[in-house]
Amino acid sequence: MPQITGTTKLLGVIGNPIGHSLSPVIHNAAIEQLGLDYRYLAFPVAPANLAIALDGFAAIGLVGCSVTIPHKQTIIPLLAEITPLAQAVGAVNTVWNTPTGWHGTNTDVAGFISPLAAMGRDWSQTTVAVLGNGGAARAVVAGCHQLGCGEIHVFGRDAAKLAQFRSSWQDIQLTVNGDDIPMPVTVQTHLWDELSSLINKANLLLVNSTPIGMYPQIEASPISAEMIQKTGAKAIAYDLIYTPRPTKFLQLAKESGMMTIDGTEMLVQQGAVAFELWLQQSPPIEIMRQTLIQHLATTH
Repeated sequence: MPQITGTTKLLGVIGNPIGHSLSPVIHNAAIEQLGLDYRYLAFPVAPANLAIALDGFAAIGLVGCSVTIPHKQTIIPLLAEITPLAQAVGAVNTVWNTPTGWHGTNTDVAGFISPLAAMGRDWSQTTVAVLGNGGAARAVVAGCHQLGCGEIHVFGRDAAKLAQFRSSWQDIQLTVNGDDIPMPVTVQTHLWDELSSLINKANLLLVNSTPIGMYPQIEASPISAEMIQKTGAKAIAYDLIYTPRPTKFLQLAKESGMMTIDGTEMLVQQGAVAFELWLQQSPPIEIMRQTLIQHLATTH
């Protein structure tokens, strides 16, 4: 990488902890490929210091930054403006500096959609089963709605949290398939043991939004091999996790004949959207993708 000089502009990622983040890997690869005088750095920011950090970043002219756990929700009141999509998801993962203050959006939705949209298929007959009802599941729901999926079902283990999840979407409208007119987001929620009634539906998209199976718990899967074997022939298994690659869930899905998608593409594509927003130019996505894959292969 070129040296940081007095003219170098800064981008970054904030979180706590932040040492595990792979965003610097993919963004700095893109920056180097394009020959830009930028550097993307990881900044550990404790929750109590979030407002101070944003003021400091503005003072030094930080162009923009990614936002990760635990700041995706708590940063919202500190921003001058957020996009309707970020409001719907209830989380911001990308911010940029403007003359009127920090603005924010959520690029996780675009990242999640990208490998699905690339298939060029009609999603209106697809039934989605989302495993988990946390923050990641919200981005999945928004993305599936934007794709125009026929039914969206979310599964969790806590009835009260599921009810809260469902009610949080009641007054939210988002566009579908690029149309200008927003449509209500419809979500059905179920306890985990009700998954068996949906698992063999035709055209099923099965998404793991939980951390089950993430490194180092590499032998864990959110659902059993027996359950996965009951899926229809046209089912797609999508795991938001990218370490290990593949996860146990995706190994089992592939063995049952399902198409599989892992979290690497979502990470790359959400980063690419943020990069273009910050720098107003398209990043070299293939360089970002290959750099990430090579990094994962040598570290896990």
